[in-house]
Amino acid sequence: MESLYKTLKRELVNDDAYFASIEQAQLEIFKYIETYYNPKRIHSALGYQSPIEFEKNNH
Repeated sequence: MESLYKTLKRELVNDDAYFASIEQAQLEIFKYIETYYNPKRIHSALGYQSPIEFEKNNH
């Protein structure tokens, strides 16, 4: 979980980030996690493959 927070701070919420509302911030974080972080990042539990690569190689 700490890795996710560190990545979010570095890649999405930097010093220049501004969200008009909490709802906008939540939406942007959700979109980031669902479209980039989860499907493309490698995971040790998947043999250091991304979920997309794992699906391709195992189905």
